[in-house]
Amino acid sequence: MIFIQDIQPYRMTHACREETEGPNMAQKSEIAMKRHRRCHMEIAVTEHSNLSTTKRTESSARHPLRLGIILMFFLVFSVSPALSTPDIPEKDDNLDIKIGQMIMVGFRGLTVDHQSSVIQDIRQRHIGGVILFDYDVPTKSPVRNIQSTAQLKALTSALQQAASIPLLVAIDEEGGKVNRLKESFGFPPSVSQQYLGSVNDINVTARYARRTAATLSGLGINLNCTPVVDLNTNPDNPVIGRLERSFSDKPDVVVRQASVMIEAFHECGILSAIKHFPGHGSSTKDTHEEFVDVTATWSPMELIPFEAVTKSGMCDLVMTAHTYNKTLDPQWPATLSPQTLSGILRDRFHYDGVIMSDDMQMKAIRSSYDLKTAVSMALLAGIDILVFANNSVYDEDIADCVLSIIRTLVADGSISRERIDQSYRRIMNLKKRLASVPSPRR
Repeated sequence: MIFIQDIQPYRMTHACREETEGPNMAQKSEIAMKRHRRCHMEIAVTEHSNLSTTKRTESSARHPLRLGIILMFFLVFSVSPALSTPDIPEKDDNLDIKIGQMIMVGFRGLTVDHQSSVIQDIRQRHIGGVILFDYDVPTKSPVRNIQSTAQLKALTSALQQAASIPLLVAIDEEGGKVNRLKESFGFPPSVSQQYLGSVNDINVTARYARRTAATLSGLGINLNCTPVVDLNTNPDNPVIGRLERSFSDKPDVVVRQASVMIEAFHECGILSAIKHFPGHGSSTKDTHEEFVDVTATWSPMELIPFEAVTKSGMCDLVMTAHTYNKTLDPQWPATLSPQTLSGILRDRFHYDGVIMSDDMQMKAIRSSYDLKTAVSMALLAGIDILVFANNSVYDEDIADCVLSIIRTLVADGSISRERIDQSYRRIMNLKKRLASVPSPRR
């Protein structure tokens, strides 16, 4: 592809063995540490900004020089080459654990305790991830998971402490109109991807992306479900164009901007999920609300950013679209389509990383397929992580229900044990990359 030449082959900072082997080990290690220090600096600046904005302490406002000296002291002495390694099993024959790792759920609560349903899901059903929101759609309530920096740090810490295998703690922090970390909660301002694409300056994009990544890192969030690499082929698209979520209608601009953003996330140890494969930019309807057919509007050009980023080696996860496209599969929407996910993403693009679904409770799926059919077809198509955001409808027992469905599918031979093992391997490999990035010390 002509766009791949614009991307430098990426290796996760600190994570890839090639970064620390060979005759240039010391030099490469120093580069990696400089990147990590830059992330620390962003965290320090962000937290200082938040403190000043919310006026948590009068002394910090009166003594900015003293605060700066203290922050620099921590930056210099807190970065250690020693890496912490969480308890990630190389091999586990417990089927329930493997299935649980394939499930990500949303939940209600600013805090959790041992009685919380999500804690039970983590401890008993071994779910592999959670996704956070600032607003509860079913109840139309502004209270969900996010209220302040201190509260969110405590929440993510409590969730991780309950897990025997480190959790993916996910959020959709795209910037602009899709923004969970609001300024009203004390978080830094953000801009949309459309704005960044219109400016089209990689330094500007890197600066905003690094600030977002530093904020997420300081909060204990390790997966940002962005960048959107859909082409803005329909500016009136109710779920992409109108919300200013796409960088551009030009593939080269999208690829370049997305690559810079992912690189900035990686510097702070934040994973990213490009979305929505195989392209949602041309749709005229919203998959949150209904079944969406893009057969007449979709173009093969929409695959270019996905191919470029996945082949560059920098891609962590790919999130699917629930759109139906008769050209690609006459029977199933993309999330449930073996022809689309296995045929294009796996076989044609040679992508062997994690594929995660968009929210399986969106009406595009929920209104057309029963849960067992949706889960079965998603796994057969190639989905590794099934997302149940619990923010279109709320089902406290969804993790237990999905676990039971998959267990039954394996028992009756509809889904092979090998298929579960494939997803478990990909997810564990992804989580090992998190283990390779030092956590900022406080």
